[in-house]
Amino acid sequence: MGSENGKYRGLLVDWGGVLTSDVFVSFRAFCELEGLQPDALGRIFREDAACRDLLIAFETGALPEEDFEVQLAPYLGVRAPRLVDRLFAGSAPDDRMLEAVRRARVAGVRTGLVSNSWGTRRYPRQVLAELFDGVVISGEVGIRKPAPAIYRLGAERVGLDPKACVFVDDLPFNLPPAAELGMATVHHRAADETIGELERLLGVPLR
Repeated sequence: MGSENGKYRGLLVDWGGVLTSDVFVSFRAFCELEGLQPDALGRIFREDAACRDLLIAFETGALPEEDFEVQLAPYLGVRAPRLVDRLFAGSAPDDRMLEAVRRARVAGVRTGLVSNSWGTRRYPRQVLAELFDGVVISGEVGIRKPAPAIYRLGAERVGLDPKACVFVDDLPFNLPPAAELGMATVHHRAADETIGELERLLGVPLR
């Protein structure tokens, strides 16, 4: 259920592309640096089922990062060492979004992370502890979005019914399963737009 004033009491957010800059911009920059077409990475995941299976295994923690790098590199024709680090080199924290989550938590909103991981070592754990009441990282729980179970787990870890939560993600196809559980959903495109929508849904100032 929503809060007493009709707003939501929980905020569940993605990490990459919501609390950081657009990861696809970083991927495109990597491809251009390597002399590839800008959309080369996205295209192989869309068009090659075996390559997509690699990604699913990596995101659910079934495939170690080093093995993922060694197996992905030939698809792109690039070097394997530190491949994931190189792919994410252009990604940076979005301070405005981080501050919005921090303000929501201070205001009494229950906050949670629901993230599909490319390895689990890059998350700033101290920041996660400051921002979130509950953390769900796909590589640690063995479930990835858009499986409904990961959204239910996110709500459970912040101690709320899914219907009391708002879920934010930059990828549109990750939103419908959350909505089907009763969550309000926000497609993140830009900080201003998302923060304004969250202020409306949560009923608290976030900037």
